[in-house]
This record gives sequence, structure tokens and C-alpha cells, in this order.
Amino acid sequence: QVQLVDSGGGLVQAGDSLRLSCAASGRTFSTYAMGWFRQPPGKEREFVAAISWSGGNTYYADSVKGRFTISRDSAKNTVYLQMNSLKPGDTAVYYCAAQRTLAFPPPVYDYWGQGTQVTVSS
Repeated sequence: QVQLVDSGGGLVQAGDSLRLSCAASGRTFSTYAMGWFRQPPGKEREFVAAISWSGGNTYYADSVKGRFTISRDSAKNTVYLQMNSLKPGDTAVYYCAAQRTLAFPPPVYDYWGQGTQVTVSS
């Protein structure tokens, strides 16, 4: 089992950058595929990015491809989401998620962080 704590959200202007972090507990973090999701105001949660357990594979939603980068540091039990060229449409609560699986991208995630708010003003 793993517990996730999201952080790094905030209020920024369009065009700015922000880096989200997700700290994971547990000694088996390196065996989990990780993902980032977001839920815009009044909308359903949507996939943003995923990274395999090894870090060798990544996958992105078309809406963030080329602007966002997911990475992981297994020594720190942390996964990151670097967000560049932010747009007002990126405003959402961002959640990290974990799944212990070899499948990539994972079809389902069992563990979720509490979420961190990202607001992008125009």
C-alpha cells in the first residue's frame, strides 16, 4: 500500500510555469506506475500524464503534450509534474495517483493523493 501527498499548486498567470510534487510513502514506490489527473471546475476528472514504474515510459494527454513533463525520483519517493506555458484552461485540482502494475499506461489507479489547486489567470 502507498500513501500520496500532493503539493505545489498555486495561483499563476498565463504563460508561467509551476511544478507539482507527489510524495509517496512506502518502500515499494519504485514498483508503482504513477499518474497525474486533474478536475477542472464543474467538469469530470481527466487524465494528464503517466510514468511507468521504471521511469522509462511516459504518456501524456494531447492537451498538455509539449508543455507538461512528468518525472520521478525513486530515491526521494516523489513524482513531479513540470507545467510550462500554463493556460487558463489548465485551471483545476490536480491529483497524483499510483498503481502497482506492469501495464502501461495503467487502466486503473487504486491510490490517490488529496489534490492540489492550480489556478491560471489570464
